[in-house]
Amino acid sequence: MRQSRPCDGLAPVVSCMIQPFLPPCFADGFWDHAKEAGFPFMSLRNIAIIAHVDHGKTTLIDVLLKQSGSFRENERVEERAMDSNDIERERGITILAKVTSLLWKDTRINIVDTPGHADFGGEVERILSMVDGVVILVDAAEGPMPQTKFVLGKALAQGLRPIVAINKIDKADERHMEVLEEIFDLFIALDASSDQLDFPVLYGSAKQGWMAMEPEGPKNDLGPLLDKVIEHVPEPTVEEGPFRMLVTTIERNPFLGRILTGRITSGTVKANDPIHTLNRDGKEVEKGRVSKVLAFRGLERTPVDIGEAGDIVAIAGLVTSTVADTICSPSVAEPIEAKPIDPPTLSVTFRINDGPLAGREGDKVQSRVIRERLMREAEGNVAIRVTPGDDNDSFDVAGRGELQLAVLIENMRREGFELTIGRPKVLFKEENGQKLEPIEEVIIDVDDEFTGAVVQKLTERKGELTDMRPSGVGRTRISLLVPTRALIGYQPELLSDTRGTAIFNRLFHSFVPYKGDLPGRRTGVLISNATGQSVAFALWNLEDRGPMMIDAGVDVYEGMIIGEHSRDNDLEVNPLKGKQLTNIRTTSKDEAVRLTTPKKLTLEQSLGYIAEDEYVEVTPKSIRLRKIWLDPNDRKRMSRASKSA
Repeated sequence: MRQSRPCDGLAPVVSCMIQPFLPPCFADGFWDHAKEAGFPFMSLRNIAIIAHVDHGKTTLIDVLLKQSGSFRENERVEERAMDSNDIERERGITILAKVTSLLWKDTRINIVDTPGHADFGGEVERILSMVDGVVILVDAAEGPMPQTKFVLGKALAQGLRPIVAINKIDKADERHMEVLEEIFDLFIALDASSDQLDFPVLYGSAKQGWMAMEPEGPKNDLGPLLDKVIEHVPEPTVEEGPFRMLVTTIERNPFLGRILTGRITSGTVKANDPIHTLNRDGKEVEKGRVSKVLAFRGLERTPVDIGEAGDIVAIAGLVTSTVADTICSPSVAEPIEAKPIDPPTLSVTFRINDGPLAGREGDKVQSRVIRERLMREAEGNVAIRVTPGDDNDSFDVAGRGELQLAVLIENMRREGFELTIGRPKVLFKEENGQKLEPIEEVIIDVDDEFTGAVVQKLTERKGELTDMRPSGVGRTRISLLVPTRALIGYQPELLSDTRGTAIFNRLFHSFVPYKGDLPGRRTGVLISNATGQSVAFALWNLEDRGPMMIDAGVDVYEGMIIGEHSRDNDLEVNPLKGKQLTNIRTTSKDEAVRLTTPKKLTLEQSLGYIAEDEYVEVTPKSIRLRKIWLDPNDRKRMSRASKSA
């Protein structure tokens, strides 16, 4: 084993200027000769920043890039520059892991920004194999949360030594001493080694742009954090031998094609080198040549002459290679071992849109096109699994949670797809003839006055209360273990019960014996019995039956769900019925039609709301709910068949 000293700074420039004038025998080993001659190669560190959602990872990287001089003084930079995806910006969360790089005191630091939401934990599991250290960011008020536990556990299992940064210390309700004790308890609970327990701690505020060894400061800049990274994180340890690299992320570029990112384990790679790809079993996937080697410089990817062992680079030139494959020299026959990824726990059915309004808003409606898009997603996202459905027009897509699947659906509808989506189903396991189901650790921060309602609702859903403690003034933190299937569609109900004040976090815990049947939706739905445009007068008269989900003047069809019934049965209604006009004149004024604002559901709320016999119809402009069987006679026949079964 040897310590790498990757080239950077002026090295590629000198190579371009000098190499063409060198004799061929010297040019072939240019970099080796340069090292022997004492050419100044830059030191390197590879780190990931991991934390729970909304604890400040992306904001911290923004400030690190600005303070390290990665941007020009007059350059306009978006807030949370690493969240480049439209959905990431809209939701304020990180979905995809991304690499950036900065220079600090003659050291190149590659930094990976990771998602903080549990549904995107597959991204975190993959990238931890690329780095030699992690900075774990913890909110000074909230303390360690479920995703903190998940990502820290993965980092400790790989033998990484974390640096703890307690962020948002400028909050009025910060409690850094208690939070530090909670972090230490978490390290012990996760079986950290004695080396890992001896972690350095920094305090600060990423938003204000400072970190220090003491909570009081000095409040200058983030220099102490970068200094600690250089001191605490080792240089990448690399292996002898020809070029090998494990692919950790994949993306497509309209000009370069498939771009594969990973950390080089051994050897070097440059443009036009012959390479081949091995899958996890050691079988050859494809042969090809490197068309470009790209290194990360700030927010940009820059072409470099050569990629060296220990560095994180992106390679273009291959067509079918994907995540967890090993790219290597033709002489290599053994792949790099890829770390196993936790299995998915939730599945939904993607189908073609076969409703009466199909094809009006989207241009990608065929099952063949939907299948190609889903397979492409499964290639790049190892946490998603796609299998054929019950018929030729449907596909079962399994993932980590409702949010991950909702983001996939949202991306597809923005690309012009029309889909119908079934109710999410939990994936069960069989062990020794026993049916096992996934349960999740749920942590809810809620005002004291609502704790009773929250605990009652979740215990009705087979939840087990594990802890209840104060969390700030007038608030309580409730911890429970709840079956995954009981949490489908629960979040809107929680926000309703707590008047929008609850903070809800969840994380996969384990598989346990099946806990029995759960209570279903307590209300029925109002179903349109006609096709046309909804009429304000009809909706106004139907408001006594329950809240509406559509406006007046909206296209509806037979079998479409237009509202929620106030009772527990479904009711067919006519939303097209207008007011009967007569030729009798009267002095009394007509009663004005004033409609209540409809209850419009978001995509995630819709997925959690629908019952087993319903679909969510998703198009680029609309989200509609409908019955699987649009004809009322078909619905009655299928209902009788399911009861007899």
